[in-house]
Amino acid sequence: MDDIANREPFIVDEPETMTFRLNRRTLADPAVLERERTAVFDRCWIYAGHESEVPEPGDFRTRKVAGRPVIFTRNSKGEVKLFLNTCRHRGAMVCREAAGNARGFYCFYHGWTYDRDGALVGVPGEDSYPPDFDKARFPLAEAPRVDSYRGFWFASFDPGIAPLETWLAGATEYLDLVVDQSPSGRMQIIQGTQEYDIRANWKLLVENSFDDYHLASTHATWLTYMKDAGVNVRPPKGLLLPSHGVGKDLGNGHAVIDNVNFRGRPVARWISIYGEDAKAEIESIRAEVFARLGEERGARVCDTNRNLVIFPNLVINDGSSVTVRAFWPEEVDRMKVTAWALGPAEESESARARRLDSFLTFYGPGGFATPDDVEALEAVQQGLATWREVPWSEMTRGLDKKGEQLNTDELHLRTFWRRWNRMMADAA
Repeated sequence: MDDIANREPFIVDEPETMTFRLNRRTLADPAVLERERTAVFDRCWIYAGHESEVPEPGDFRTRKVAGRPVIFTRNSKGEVKLFLNTCRHRGAMVCREAAGNARGFYCFYHGWTYDRDGALVGVPGEDSYPPDFDKARFPLAEAPRVDSYRGFWFASFDPGIAPLETWLAGATEYLDLVVDQSPSGRMQIIQGTQEYDIRANWKLLVENSFDDYHLASTHATWLTYMKDAGVNVRPPKGLLLPSHGVGKDLGNGHAVIDNVNFRGRPVARWISIYGEDAKAEIESIRAEVFARLGEERGARVCDTNRNLVIFPNLVINDGSSVTVRAFWPEEVDRMKVTAWALGPAEESESARARRLDSFLTFYGPGGFATPDDVEALEAVQQGLATWREVPWSEMTRGLDKKGEQLNTDELHLRTFWRRWNRMMADAA
């Protein structure tokens, strides 16, 4: 690996001189990515999946978590497990299906078989092994730390990492706002998954996911569509809300933009985009939330939207729908993105249809937002080929403010980069 410890700093952060600059090599140099894999991803809690994806014993999903192939599953007791998807014999993956329900996992290479609990139960020609060979010594390996918060499961490959809830810090408030949309407190990943690659560095999608500064220019077509549909794109006055749009540092690198909603949220009282037929049900959903949570909390759930980044690579966009998005760097200039829609488990078919329509209209592969954002990030990455000649990016928007930061400022971006920089420096 290229020695990057003695080069220019990754960021220049001098609040006293109102300076915050980002070294563009952080987004373009393969040596930086190599350090990230161990300095960042191996030392954080990384999103693994939602409990609703594996509701029954034997249900499983295969995916990558921190670059490792894993099996996200429930064992015979109904406990969530995260097995490393590798045979203890010669290393082949023991599950090559994307999802399903299994009595166990079978390695097609030499036939070693594991049950739902990860125990090795079958070894062809076992009598050919030495006398002290014991199958009990070779279960499927598990991630060192696995834990959940309100249905969201995370794994860490750092055995000494802080407890999950401590790590999440202020992000728990925003996860609570998501889960409180369900009367039973049970949210559900809706069937169907979006998977796509972006030819850009993964950290550019972190920035983009809660950067409202680009909204008016990049997504002008969507704003026009909303306006033509009768949506007032200016926040209404007189709501019991803290602000019309702010950026917040939530601790440990997590950050959020927290906005008064005007984006087509299915539970917002002034939305006309869903038509008159939906009005009665939307009002009924709102009434249930307010009755259950009270006036102030109900307004937070129904009349605000938020883009939450949980460091390093999980984004939850709680707006016109609830979108869960995770991404992983395959190369310094290519990431793999997976996105799901999330909704209350008990919502009606019509409410679910509106949710999916909102999800696809804005975040879908042919929606108003995702194609624009992909094009923008790939254009940035192409421009970053000049990082040796133009080495610094300016990131001082809002830096001179002593109080509240707007959603169009860059406090939340700086929050991510400060944490990233600290972890990279610690690893050096």
